[in-house]
Order: sequence, then C-alpha cells, then structure tokens
Amino acid sequence: MSPVNVAPENFHVFDTTLRDGAQQEGLRLSVNDKLRIASLLDELGVTFIEGGWPGANPNDTAFFAEAARSLTLKHATLVAFGMTTRVGMKASEDPLVQALVDAQTPVICIVAKSHDRHVTDALRTTLDENLRMVRDTVTYLKGQGKRVFVDAEHFFDGYRSNPAYALDVIRTAAEAGAEVVILCDTNGGMLPSWMGEVVSAASAIGVDLGIHCHNDTGCAVANTIAAVEAGVMHIQGTINGYGERTGNADLVTLIGNLQIKFGWPLVSPQALRDLTRISHAIAEIANQAPQMRQPYTGTSAFAHKAGLHASAIKVDEMLYQHADPTVVGNNMRMLISDMAGRANIQIKGEQLGHDLSDRETAARVTDRIKDREALGYSYEAADASFDLLLRDELGQLVRPFTVEQWRVFTDQTDLSEAILRVSTHGEPSKLYAGDGNGPVNALDMALRTALEPAFGYVAGFELTDYRVRILDTGHGTDAIVRVLIDTRVDGRSWTTVGVGSNVIEASYEALVDAYLYGIAVLKPVGV
Repeated sequence: MSPVNVAPENFHVFDTTLRDGAQQEGLRLSVNDKLRIASLLDELGVTFIEGGWPGANPNDTAFFAEAARSLTLKHATLVAFGMTTRVGMKASEDPLVQALVDAQTPVICIVAKSHDRHVTDALRTTLDENLRMVRDTVTYLKGQGKRVFVDAEHFFDGYRSNPAYALDVIRTAAEAGAEVVILCDTNGGMLPSWMGEVVSAASAIGVDLGIHCHNDTGCAVANTIAAVEAGVMHIQGTINGYGERTGNADLVTLIGNLQIKFGWPLVSPQALRDLTRISHAIAEIANQAPQMRQPYTGTSAFAHKAGLHASAIKVDEMLYQHADPTVVGNNMRMLISDMAGRANIQIKGEQLGHDLSDRETAARVTDRIKDREALGYSYEAADASFDLLLRDELGQLVRPFTVEQWRVFTDQTDLSEAILRVSTHGEPSKLYAGDGNGPVNALDMALRTALEPAFGYVAGFELTDYRVRILDTGHGTDAIVRVLIDTRVDGRSWTTVGVGSNVIEASYEALVDAYLYGIAVLKPVGV
C-alpha cells in the first residue's frame, strides 16, 4: 500500500500523557508537573490534551481546578476523561459524571465497554444496559454543552468476540451525539495487517473514528499508522510512549512519521524543530531518563559508529540517514570506538571544532583511539574526554592544573578522606584534603578545595551522573573497570571517561578529566 498523501480536512492529535501515560510504573506527576507538561504539549501544537480523571482521584481533581484558574492554552484544548454512568444510574444523577461537567473543559472523553465479555463479566450487567449507559451519558453531556468523544474500550478484542455488538456500541454513541468514537486496542495485541478490516467495518457507521493503541506487541506506532491509512482522523498517544505495561503509542514518533513521511502539517515547522527539546523536557519533568534509541529524538537516533558509514557520510550525510535530524531539533553524531575509521575521527573532530583534514594526523589519532579502546576506554558517550585527547594529540591542550599525587583513605565509617598534591598555573604544588560520603565524593571535595581558589567558577560544577561498567566480567573482582561521569555548569553538560584496575582509579581519572575540560575548554558564563 502506498502512503496516504492527503491529510484529512480535520485531523486530531490527542495527547493522553497526563492520564494514560501517568499510569506507567514508577511515574508520578504532581499538579505542578501536569501544568508544566500541558504547557509544553500546547507549545508543540497538539490538538487535545487529556488532563486526567476528575472525581476519580484528588490529584486530577486539583489539576482541573488549577488549570481553570491559571492554565492558558494557545493551540490545544483541554479534555476531561471519565466513564459512562454506572449500572442502573442516570447520568444526571451520577456524581462521577457531574465531576466531568465541573472540570470546566469544553471537551469530555468517556470510556465505554465495547467487548461483550467485559460487559457481562466485569460490569456484571446486560448488553442492553451497557448501551443505555452509553446513550444516556453522551446525551446528558451534550445537553450540558460539551463536545463528547467516546473511547470504545477493548474494541478490537470485542470485535473479534462479537462484531455485531462492538459495532452497536459505536452506533449508539454516534446516534447520541458523540463527535468522535475512538477504537481502543486496550490490551495492545493487534498487528498492523489486522487493523484495516476492523477499522473499515467501523467506518461504515459514518461517525468520525479515532485510534488508541497500546504497545504490548511493540506495534503501537505501526498499528496507529495502519489505522490512519484505513481512514481514522484522530490519533491518541503519549509523549515518549509512556503508559501502563509496555506503554502507549509514542506521539513523538507518530508526529515525526506523519509530518515528515506523509507530509501532513500536524504542527508548525518550528514546533517540529522543537520536538527533541520538548520530548526531553517532558522526560525531565516526569523524572524519566530520555530514551537514547527513541526514533527521531533519541541521542542515538542519528548516531553513526561503523567506519563504512562514516566514509559515505563524508560524501553525503543522507546516505545513511532516513531524515534530516535538524528538522526535529536533533543532530547527527559520530561515535568514536574501535570500529571507527579515519572518516569517523575526521567528522567527529570537525564537529568539535578541530581540523583533522591532514590524513597523517587523522590516522595517528585513529590509531591512538583504537589503542585506548583496546584498554577499555569508550568515547561513544564521552565527548569531553575525546576532545581532550584530540587537543593533546594536536598539541593544543593547556593544562591549568596538574595532580602530582593522590591517595584515598576509607574505613568502616561512612566518611572517606582524599589527599591530593596539586599545582595550579605552574605554581609549586600543595597538599589538599577533602572528606566525603565514599572515596569518589572525597576525591571530588579535595579537587574542589584545590581548584576553587584559582578557578572560582569550579564551585558551580555539578556532578550529575556516575556510571560504572565492569569489563571482562569473567575476571570477577580483578576485572578492568570503566567509569563515566556527567558534569554540568551554566546549563551545559559534558561526559568524561576513566579506566582502571579498580573503581577508585577509574573514577579519579574521569573526575580529573571532568575538571580539566570544564576549566581548560569550556569558558563558564561570566568568566
């Protein structure tokens, strides 16, 4: 099937990060977190933002109350989520339905059972009563002046079990005035080739359709696109694919695919260029590590390691890339490893501002990199250490300080002590000491004590991450250790690497490189 070339006249990008995404294990969003994420989603330009389930939990109720007071959206429309009225109740008398009205959103999305077994076994009611609940709730909310969307929960499984009843649920919602009915792959069990037939059957009813996919088969994005190709005009998903179990369809990838591959103008070109920044900013608010291998916005999405790739990229970057990374605010990265060839080193050097056009120089640096990789060093994620190595090889590295000796003492207490002999600006060396929570923290404190008098901005250096990898694990405690340290100052961050026969030695090397790079290469703001 050829790609869909013409976008529907009315197409919805419906984000449910604040509701369905928040159901992810280990993810907890405060009211303030939700407000900040909603602003970023609005900046991206999604059509609808589902804020949560008012009345079902205090946090969501508080969010809608605060949103009504302080949240100003320029592009998106806020949506409250809830369910149909309960068995045997009138919607007008159900306090949970009233809570949806009280949320003061112009759009309400309600979930309705569309799988016959869920009606009889979970709701413990009749199929006719379930249809009445759908009809009554949609009719009541429409009477309150609300636009109503209906999530047909478990629709695909329901269609397989009892297609006539699953379609009856859609028909009932449409006749009651639902603006869009969303077909939900709630269990995430569908495959792309199965989508078209089911979506086509639902399309015959005549109501606008949406799609809501979970990722349990790893196909949430592909299933969503298959549904779009079959005619849905409303896609639901979460930023970065957050969600219960294996997550929801990733709106970041969906926006990238539909806008770049289909050519549909879902968001503005500037918003598309902000896709990487917004994806990572929401990850930061949600306290989730950005996904390195995430399509379009991951740090590895346009990263190249093989020397064969680099040789081609020197001719034309697009020979090994499916899209221009700058369109989504990302960058092409050249990885440096024992697989790297001279072309890798030259491209990476150019990205860091170094001229490696001389073949002999590039070959010499390449050989040095490969020798160090053989010892356990890895420069793929340690650009700062690679930059220092290049400067050293090119005779451009000025060392503003040197550490002549270092020792660390630790015992059964929580505190460790480090003693360093350090020289700054070529002056005679002096002894400095530092205490810390463990040997690495003690080394850090001793280095700060030594360097802050000469380089006051070092006080702003912040160690943000520390990672240890044991190499040659078959050697057990005698194995070589690699340490990566992330450091940040003035909003800029860098990564350094150290390798040693023990974790303290490796940590010391990475830590010294971190300070050396921050002082000798970066020029902190105001200095």
